[in-house]
Amino acid sequence: MSFEVEPVNRSSLSSQIADQLQEAILDGTLKADDRLPTEDELSKRYQVSRPTIREALKRLAAKNLVRSKRGPTGGTFVTKPSVAQLSDSLTSAATMLVSLKEVDLDEINAARLELESTCCRLAATYRSENQLSALTHELKVQEDERITAEDFCASDVRFHRIIADASGNRMLAFVMYAVIEALQPVANMIAYRFRERTVIIDHHRRILEAIQQQDADLACAILKEQIEYLAARHQDAQDWRAGKGD
Repeated sequence: MSFEVEPVNRSSLSSQIADQLQEAILDGTLKADDRLPTEDELSKRYQVSRPTIREALKRLAAKNLVRSKRGPTGGTFVTKPSVAQLSDSLTSAATMLVSLKEVDLDEINAARLELESTCCRLAATYRSENQLSALTHELKVQEDERITAEDFCASDVRFHRIIADASGNRMLAFVMYAVIEALQPVANMIAYRFRERTVIIDHHRRILEAIQQQDADLACAILKEQIEYLAARHQDAQDWRAGKGD
């Protein structure tokens, strides 16, 4: 195995080494399941101490780029990409942007409308019977008046995530997971005091029927109706928090 070793400055050595190894992984020089050189070998290549190499590897492990294995056949290996893990990272980043108010509700709603409308159009064509059954199941969960606001929100998230999966486009679904998992729950829990469950359930029922009937335009129109309804409830929640509401 061979990859280029570039000179490093003496400050923040572990970070620079981690960056170089990360670049080798991302550009394909180091491939999934490749075994990295030992700590001794890397320390000699970079002319640094083993603790510095160990710290660099810890940085990569924190990003799920490498994993360690003990035993005679052990070592440090490049991690095979996991959609679930990468989705979690993207979701965490999106959640942070929302919590730090780096994006506002108008941006959230606009992004969701554009992305999920595409999902609805594709789902109307490519949805499977299993996915239709899963959407129907979530609708029944939401119709149970005994479930908590948090459980209703969780089912709402699952409903829209199924639509993303039903698009048949894994990259689009991957991006949508960040919007759905991070942004929608935040928006829902802000608005739950003002949102009527029956309205959301009616939206979901009509979206499901439109996807079943392969009517993409209708599914997108109902989705837009739901997002506009939630936007209005978000404003109600903000006014209430500011002491402007009743």
